[in-house]
This record gives sequence, structure tokens and C-alpha cells, in this order.
Amino acid sequence: MPRLQERLVSAVVEENGGQVRKSKILMDGEQIARTLARMTHEIAEQVPELDNLALVGIQRRGVELAARLATLFASFYSVKPVTGAIDITFYRDDIDTRSAAAPYDQPVVHSTDLPFDVNGKTIVLVDDVLYTGRTIRAAIDALFDYGRPLSVRLAVLVDRGHRDLPIRPDFVGKNVPTSRTEQVSLRLAETDGADEVIIEEE
Repeated sequence: MPRLQERLVSAVVEENGGQVRKSKILMDGEQIARTLARMTHEIAEQVPELDNLALVGIQRRGVELAARLATLFASFYSVKPVTGAIDITFYRDDIDTRSAAAPYDQPVVHSTDLPFDVNGKTIVLVDDVLYTGRTIRAAIDALFDYGRPLSVRLAVLVDRGHRDLPIRPDFVGKNVPTSRTEQVSLRLAETDGADEVIIEEE
């Protein structure tokens, strides 16, 4: 029986050129749940003062992941860290390029919600898939506009490599070797109806 991460789940014929795009499931709902539980314990080991911990999800699916981690902390340690959401749209380093090249293909603006004082907090930024590192750089820039945290850590569900910037996560759910022609995406029950990590050939 083929391993789950190698299982072919769909082959879609693209309208443009009739090309076939293959996709595979890298993680299913059960694997994602186990991985988040492990990451919760890893964060607790490195951040012993849980009362000073804040989990800040990067819009969009990082927000749902941060909420799930907070629930797991409450279950395992009887402490539920405060959570927040941060939008990096206007901190992107390609916003001017996108405006000039594709004026109708702009990123969707979500809200930033940090219902706590950032100053002095140990903040764990939470994202779904780490790729070039540019999203994380933008998130750090955005975060420091709201105050000066004690420290900032990074937790990602999937690290697919191909960094453009010297950014390394502190907590990783799964390392996935990829090519730049592949796309890795997280689907969650809250936004997509099911929990799974998918890799697709572009």
C-alpha cells in the first residue's frame, strides 16, 4: 500500500493548454492534529513562562493554526495563551511590483487584530507554509509597528525550503523537499471544509 504522502489524489486538466496538474496529500487531518500537539509541547519546552506567551497567526491560515495551538495549550497545560492576527499586505516587498505588473491581481487585505500589549511579550508567529521567508520578514516588520516584544519565535506547519532570506523557523511541523515549480498549500476545516496539506505541480 503506497505511503500517504506519495498517494496521487487528483489529476486536473488545466484549461490553459490542456496541461495535467497532479496533486498529492502530504498530511491528512490526523497527521496535522498530531503535529500541532507535538509543536505545542516543543513551544512549552522553549517558552517556560506561558503566561507571557502570545500566539500571532499570519493571515490567513496561520490565524486558525494559532487558535488551535492555544486550545492545545489549554488542554495540556491549563494555560491558554492570548492570540492575535497580523496582516502583512502593505509590508510586502513586492507590492509596488504587483501594482505595476498586474493592477487587477492584488493581494486580499485582511485585518490585523492584536488585542494585547505587544511590549515585553514572548511572541510566536504562526504560519502555514514557509517558503522564501519574505512573508515572515514582512510579519516581523508589521509586528514591531505595534511595540517591542521580549522575543519573537517562528512556528510553521510546513517548511518547504528555497529561502531567499536568512530566516529559520524555531518550530517545524514537517520539512518537505520541493521544487520551485511545485505549490504547497494547507486546507483547513474552518476555511476549506477539510484538514490536509497538498502539494501540486504547477
